[in-house]
Amino acid sequence: MDEPRVSLNSTNPSQAPAMTPADTLFRPDLLDKYSANGPRYTSYPTAVQFTEPFDSGHYRRAASTGTGDLSLYFHIPFCDTVCFYCGCNKVATKNRAHARPYLDRLKRELALQAELFDTTRPVSQLHWGGGTPTFLSHDEMAELMAATREHFNLLPETQAEYSIEVDPREASARTIRLLRDIGFNRLSLGVQDFDPRVQHAINRVQPREMTETVLAAARDAGFASVSVDLIYGLPHQSVESFSRTLDAIVQLAPDRLSVFGYAHMPTLFKMQRQMDEATLPSPAVRLAILQRVIETLTQAGYVYIGMDHFALPGDELALAQKAGTLQRNFQGYSTRADCDLIGFGASSIGKVGDVYAQNARDLAGYAAAIDSGNLAITRGVRLTADDRLRRDIITRLMCQYEVHFDAIESAHAIDFAASFADELERLKPLADDGLVVIDCDAIRVLPAGRLLARNVAMTFDRYLGQATLQRFSRTI
Repeated sequence: MDEPRVSLNSTNPSQAPAMTPADTLFRPDLLDKYSANGPRYTSYPTAVQFTEPFDSGHYRRAASTGTGDLSLYFHIPFCDTVCFYCGCNKVATKNRAHARPYLDRLKRELALQAELFDTTRPVSQLHWGGGTPTFLSHDEMAELMAATREHFNLLPETQAEYSIEVDPREASARTIRLLRDIGFNRLSLGVQDFDPRVQHAINRVQPREMTETVLAAARDAGFASVSVDLIYGLPHQSVESFSRTLDAIVQLAPDRLSVFGYAHMPTLFKMQRQMDEATLPSPAVRLAILQRVIETLTQAGYVYIGMDHFALPGDELALAQKAGTLQRNFQGYSTRADCDLIGFGASSIGKVGDVYAQNARDLAGYAAAIDSGNLAITRGVRLTADDRLRRDIITRLMCQYEVHFDAIESAHAIDFAASFADELERLKPLADDGLVVIDCDAIRVLPAGRLLARNVAMTFDRYLGQATLQRFSRTI
């Protein structure tokens, strides 16, 4: 497999200067060497460290003393059909009547949460995920957004990011128009792959024309940003077949792309057993597909943000990374720094002050708590000073690809070299391989290390020796 000459920001590689291996984003030798199970660091500590039962008093106290903007997440767990690859918390049902009692409980939870917070605090970010949020009827979606505005101070759309995950099989042009009318200004379209053979194998038949129709409707309705989700590593995929999907997506020109590597974990997610493991692409083919992803998208003008994310240079994600304000939360990369996140619905996770708190994962447990007038929190963790310190370092590595020692020392009143002597020593092999540079004043992730930023961050995770790494997906 030839190594591509791909830069992070060049839109015309043919005019770019020849690059040394350290300047190259895609290094198959290093990707193969360092591929391992590891966290995605949407939080630190990760959810593996959440304890049950958890004293919700910690959450309540953090909520009552917080300041600054709020971010709201609503989990809608229902799906009309189940995609075999999916590892999300969902309920597959064709009975739309299940939505009504769930919506009623979300509204009660809104009231319970609003009692804990200063509701004059502005909401600058809101996200509906799932499941399939558009499983709700048009009237139910409007009702939920109205209830949210009743209890919380949602900023004008020009000052905020209100996003929703959309399954094109579940959304007509009229649905997209409604979502825009009730306040959403960003949406994410699940696509995964346009190849019919792959779609049948994963139980997600979604013709290209269906996606094109929804994306066109979003643009006509005035959505500020449209993102598309793809997955590589699915049954029957090849470099050639996925290239056709990539070419089609480039023609559609979404503002952002998430290209996830499929994590086959059938012991944890039983539905994945419906797929024939023999049809999954080999590790070598997965790497070749990833190589093609990077070639195709960077040549089309997309900037590699990190992990699985790409964005056009003018998109807020790319601008936030350039400005050094990019963050990570439970939805991935975020442009909104330092928001307290309130989670609503079964399995949702909130981050308020120094507390992570997760609701009951099952519908019955969630319903029982809300019906009794209580928060549905069952698991969580209260961060220590060391947790906050390491979270800061990991976030900087994952989002800005560098950590300046003086900034950490100033924020946390430590001596970086003395406090992390062991970690700096463990980073030396990564430095020898050209993944990072360790100076007297900073750690910098080189282009060859950006796809392996999780591996770099794992050096600073003090819990990994205690957690079962098999619970995490592969870093590549």
